[in-house]
Amino acid sequence: MKVSARLKNQQHEHEIIVTTNNDSKNISIPPKSSGYGSSVNGAELLLLSLATCYCNDIYREAARRNIEVSEVSVEFSGEFGAEGEPGRNFQYKPTIKSNATPGQLEALINFTDEIAEIHKTLRQGLNITLLK
Repeated sequence: MKVSARLKNQQHEHEIIVTTNNDSKNISIPPKSSGYGSSVNGAELLLLSLATCYCNDIYREAARRNIEVSEVSVEFSGEFGAEGEPGRNFQYKPTIKSNATPGQLEALINFTDEIAEIHKTLRQGLNITLLK
């Protein structure tokens, strides 16, 4: 699966396009009130990415187990210090409405935590290459 994100920003314009396997979607995020940059910061988007991954994977893994899920809520938090410092103390709490037994639900929650791709990528570390 090939995934990409493209951002173009100029005064009072903020365009975001995400693509997975040639399926592109626009995401609407307004620019900062100054007109330059995004009104949503990267830390917020990182946590949203983690929450989104977990949410989608809960539905996928529940379907594989024939578990009905009617609602998923994921609250993700982390702390960021001074400029240039990495984030820390990342944690999240999922809340799931389902027809599953408490044991089935706990197994689904724990299994999804282990296999969620964005979580797994960050837990293992990653190389980021600046292309010039």
